Amino acid sequence: MANRNGGFIGTDGLDAPDPVTAVTPTVGDSSVSVAFTAPTDAGTSAITGFVAQVSTSTGNYSAGSNTGSSSPIVVSSLTNGTAATAKVWAINAYGTSAPSDASASFTPAAPRGLYFGGYTNTHSDVIQYITISTTGNAQDFGDLTAARLKGGAAASSTRGLTMGGQNSSSQDLNIIEYVTIATTGDSTDFGDLNITRTSNCALNSSTRAVTSAGSGGTGAGTSMEYVTIASTGNATDFGDPSGNLSQHCSFSSPTRGVLSGGRHGGSRVDVIEYITIASVGDVTDFGNLSTAKDGGLSGCSNATIGLTAGGESGSSSKVDDIEQITIASTGNATDFGNLLSAGKDGASSSCSSATRGIFWGLNPGSADNVIEYVTIGSAGNATDFGDLLAANRLSTGATANSNGGNQ
Repeated sequence: MANRNGGFIGTDGLDAPDPVTAVTPTVGDSSVSVAFTAPTDAGTSAITGFVAQVSTSTGNYSAGSNTGSSSPIVVSSLTNGTAATAKVWAINAYGTSAPSDASASFTPAAPRGLYFGGYTNTHSDVIQYITISTTGNAQDFGDLTAARLKGGAAASSTRGLTMGGQNSSSQDLNIIEYVTIATTGDSTDFGDLNITRTSNCALNSSTRAVTSAGSGGTGAGTSMEYVTIASTGNATDFGDPSGNLSQHCSFSSPTRGVLSGGRHGGSRVDVIEYITIASVGDVTDFGNLSTAKDGGLSGCSNATIGLTAGGESGSSSKVDDIEQITIASTGNATDFGNLLSAGKDGASSSCSSATRGIFWGLNPGSADNVIEYVTIGSAGNATDFGDLLAANRLSTGATANSNGGNQ
């Protein structure tokens, strides 16, 4: 029988490994991926494996467990919406290490996408949602504090943020609002951007949301700002894009944020740039799209692959192209497939899970109610997912609790 304080009963605990450190959970649908750092001291015998166990009450690690030979270990069959923590033990021939420190609290959740506001026949205050792993029409989530269009959105695994936009009086806004993604309900005030941002894109890691330039007040296109998603408060300066950037799209992995295409001042560009989300600073060159595109491209990602879709390659020349990059590297985009139809105005109208990219209500010539999806790990054309509550465009952002920044 193993002694969880190190070693089998009757053996010297020093023979067992030192404790595992840096236990970091990443939530999934009824599951969690538990990353960790193995001990440098394996004891007097090589480490043969690890066990990760999940608890929904302090000291009772019985909600679920799994073993593995290395980090990360996935623990499945958890209850969505129930907060938990994880611990990891290292194992060798003499038994198990002492337990690691408990991870930060996490809450498994179904991959849910949100779509904020937009424009039907008028400015909208409606928040809509879908479950990304299924197909079907969007459902009502709640309302924004006021009707508005454009803006950007980002999320952690628990909170969704909408940032900036323009109200029905054509007033540029600096407002930030949030919702709790696993529930339904109206949005709550979070704080303010430093600059009014009529149209902007946002991206995120699991902890930080970054607005990536856009149009609006003075400096909107030449600066980026960030907030810590779990708190509330006003935004802080992050750094600058390489030009006066607007009409682009953005997406992220857990560490990198990518800005793709758009306009540098009056010029349509094919430029792809990136930032390191955990630090602050200006963009770094990544590569190029196949051609210069603006018009509000759509962008989404999982932890490894980023997609750029739609937009315009010339005046009134909408495209249906989807291109892909590998976020951890640098280089030019390659062909992925095609949207259901050519469309623009999707800069903030896409979201994703680890497996699917979602494009909401792109503009093939007017407001549109179509939701479409692709399987991110497999290049190919988009497939119909369902419909928005009404034909819509120019949303105040779309995001998901399971996007590339949260994996």
